[in-house]
Amino acid sequence: LSGQVFHDVAYKAKDRADLVAGIDEFLDQVTVLPPGEWDPSIRIEPPKNVPSQEKRKMPGALDESSSHSKPEKHSGPELERTGRLFGGLVLDVKRKAPWFWSDFRDGLSLQCLASFLFLYCACMSPVITFGGLLGEATHGHISAMESLLGASMTGVVYSLFAGQPLTILGSTGPVLVFEKILYKFCKEYTLSYLSLRTCIGLWTAFFCVVLVATDASCLVCYITRFTEEAFASLICIIFIYEALEKLSHLRETFPVHMHSKLDLLTIYYCKCEPPAHPSNETLRIWRSSGVNVSGITWGNLTVTECRSLHGEFHGPACGHNGPYAPNVLFWCCILFFSTFVLSSLLKKFKTSRYFPTRVRSTVSDFAVFLTIVIMVLIDLGIGIPSPKLHVPHVFKPTRDDRGWLINPIGPNPWWTVLAALIPALLCTILIFMDQQITAVIVNRKEHRLKKGCGYHLDLFMVAVMLGVCSVMGLPWFVAATVLSITHVNSLKVESDCSAPGEQPKFLGIREQRVTGLMIFVLMGCSVFFTSVLKFIPMPVLYGVFLYMGVSSLRGIQFFDRLKLFWMPAKHQPDFIYLRHVPLRKVHLFTLIQLLCLVLLWAIKASRAAIIFPMMVLALVFVRKVMDFCFSKRELSFLDDLMPESKKKKLDDAKNEAKEEEVMPG
Repeated sequence: LSGQVFHDVAYKAKDRADLVAGIDEFLDQVTVLPPGEWDPSIRIEPPKNVPSQEKRKMPGALDESSSHSKPEKHSGPELERTGRLFGGLVLDVKRKAPWFWSDFRDGLSLQCLASFLFLYCACMSPVITFGGLLGEATHGHISAMESLLGASMTGVVYSLFAGQPLTILGSTGPVLVFEKILYKFCKEYTLSYLSLRTCIGLWTAFFCVVLVATDASCLVCYITRFTEEAFASLICIIFIYEALEKLSHLRETFPVHMHSKLDLLTIYYCKCEPPAHPSNETLRIWRSSGVNVSGITWGNLTVTECRSLHGEFHGPACGHNGPYAPNVLFWCCILFFSTFVLSSLLKKFKTSRYFPTRVRSTVSDFAVFLTIVIMVLIDLGIGIPSPKLHVPHVFKPTRDDRGWLINPIGPNPWWTVLAALIPALLCTILIFMDQQITAVIVNRKEHRLKKGCGYHLDLFMVAVMLGVCSVMGLPWFVAATVLSITHVNSLKVESDCSAPGEQPKFLGIREQRVTGLMIFVLMGCSVFFTSVLKFIPMPVLYGVFLYMGVSSLRGIQFFDRLKLFWMPAKHQPDFIYLRHVPLRKVHLFTLIQLLCLVLLWAIKASRAAIIFPMMVLALVFVRKVMDFCFSKRELSFLDDLMPESKKKKLDDAKNEAKEEEVMPG
């Protein structure tokens, strides 16, 4: 109470918050000597002049005029408009060219080998799964073989020539929805699906090149942390959800005999019998195959043979789709969760107390690959027939009535070339938003990238390969958010710890082209590795998906703010925005972001999934409206692109400078 400013605050305080704010301000200004550090024999000289206290009496004086009065945007030479056709693309090439050879030299490290082995396994399954789903949706016009070839070609070219090779390309949900709608439309109006799809792809590639020519990537500067975190959070949650959903679907393939009695195991059976009332389709299959129903010993047929002849399963040990599969589902659950837990534990092994630093670091880098190897060996040892990864083993189109080159017109009328303009515009927005938001997340300032980025060059390479894939009748690929975040996280470089208990410091990312290149080269050669890949259980890959989704959530400020709802004030971490923004405003900002996330999820899960990129674009406008609910200073802390650690250092440095003013001697 000896301080005049705090004396006034204490007497005029209306509630506890005012009093706490006054104490905080007072403690910021005083110099404290710890009891054990003070030597009574030394006289501390008083300051030569007492600093003016007038500034302290003016609350909010620093609010709008401080260095944090304006939210920071994505900025830099790569996002400046040049005013020339392809000006941004030319500058991207000039910026990245000097680093081209070092991108290969920097890739010669053990960490890159670990990253490539892990991500190869992580990329293979979604590409093949996406191909399988496309095959079902298009009746085999585009399937797993086309998906493998398209991913490999696009990934290799992108890794070699893109502006940001840390980005990993993959398939997206909205693209699959678009393919389904297009195939259904072509079937209804008896149009050639592959020819019309080629026209749409070529128009989309053309529009993307136009966006590159006009420096449209500069619009990225309007994508703030609010938008990118909502998008990244949604993709991470979808990864986690789909991993759990795929595991639950195994129950349909491998049904469990619930409430069975152990004493009756000797009399449980499930046998194949001819259908009592065969459908017209079954009769047609029998006639076309020349099947003599009365001459078949139905009781001796295998499960596969019974299903192929449309037989029926009867007996107390039969489920809806066939015989019960003992142990398989539970073994799949064990593999799934063991993969997730073991990957997480091995990744944290770097900070354990056992083994030398080099061993710990190597185990941490190879965490996921080691986990996959361990789980494959355990699966082989146990011998329970878990579902395995199926890779096409012959290099040829899935259907015999198509080749590797597609005529854009084909049997379709000439006007379909012009009509393809309309869906191509929607596809262009889809490709642009997916690509650029992922690029923004990869190029975050907290990743401390030194070689720069190239938004225009990235989009140009995606456009070129989109055109090539369209002509060849292959799926389209664009930047995959979770895979890209996982790739960046797997290449983090940290300082070596010398003192006991010292935490490693983050130094940056190992920027190179080797990992991405090797992932997609090996993916293209996977046709020749089927003898090895067929041993990898699918639940292990689902466990890797769960690990990738959960690990990608770390570092997303949105989830840190969500935790604050259930955290008492005294236990809250020292986040920079909590120092300067009232807690109710932090909660309001989080609730708005959460509402946007729920709406995005609802749209993506509905039939309107094709307009998902438009809704992501709408987040930018939602963020603009929030300027009326929050002050510029509040948004500068909540929606700032500057890394948390850097902002804390600046804030601490400012406080230290104030203390030095108080005590210059």
